[in-house]
Amino acid sequence: MKPSSLFSATFIIAGSVIFGCAHAEAPSRLDKIKESQTISLGYPSASLPFAYLDNQQKPTGYSVEICQHIVQHIKASLNLPTFNIRYVPVTSATRIPLLRNGTIDLECGNTTNTAERQKLVSSAPATFVAKTVLTARKDAGVDVNNPASFSGKSITSMAGGLALSVVQQISAEKKLNISALPSDNAASSFLLVKTGRAAAMSNDDGLTYALVATSGDPQDYVIGTKALLAAPYGIVEPKDDPRFKHEVDAAVLDLIKSKQIYALYDKWFTSPIPPSGINLKFPMSDVFASRSGASFRFW
Repeated sequence: MKPSSLFSATFIIAGSVIFGCAHAEAPSRLDKIKESQTISLGYPSASLPFAYLDNQQKPTGYSVEICQHIVQHIKASLNLPTFNIRYVPVTSATRIPLLRNGTIDLECGNTTNTAERQKLVSSAPATFVAKTVLTARKDAGVDVNNPASFSGKSITSMAGGLALSVVQQISAEKKLNISALPSDNAASSFLLVKTGRAAAMSNDDGLTYALVATSGDPQDYVIGTKALLAAPYGIVEPKDDPRFKHEVDAAVLDLIKSKQIYALYDKWFTSPIPPSGINLKFPMSDVFASRSGASFRFW
């Protein structure tokens, strides 16, 4: 049974308020988009099932489909007969700079809405809440639910991501001398664990279950059950563009209110997905319904 309160108003967290028509004449990316009849979407290329490349090397995934719904909403709102989507690959380190400098108009991946990031960008209403957990090989001699077992060892995660910074914070607070190893993407982090170059990976549970399920040897890994933090994901928008934000947020709220978001979730998390048809069997968790806000530390 899906939590009835999953996408309640509490998920429209700070920075996600829809603005009214008082700002209708302010300069906006909508003007550029209307003139060029093109919108640029940033996406991570290896963040299955949120955003990744399919067998035809085309962007696909849960967050990509949400962005495609936003695109259709904007196309109708601007009354454009034709509308082009330009896909731009991004990493955790480049996604915000590329949004801020205008290279992309939205980032469609697995970015957590935090108070710190709200100083630079805005976020649409949350469409996923992740639990950041540790994952290790079963033969690594560590306890993924006990930070003390990683004293003097290494933990990897994506550069510029919240999952890496929380490891650094825990290590400093508990004086564990953990070496934090940054990587380009989730797949690179998992490879460091697979080859023994890192004792564990710090990553969000949706990404983690996908990586383990597609590893070829899922029985070789153990995924933590104790969350480092809870992290709400939202499509990332430019800051201080109320007209554009109004359209983007309205499209996301339409998905939520119409319950289409449930079908999208089932498609990407509880059904076989491309390219190999693996089913993540990852139902909506309690943390989806019970956590809101920028982030919530557990450890």
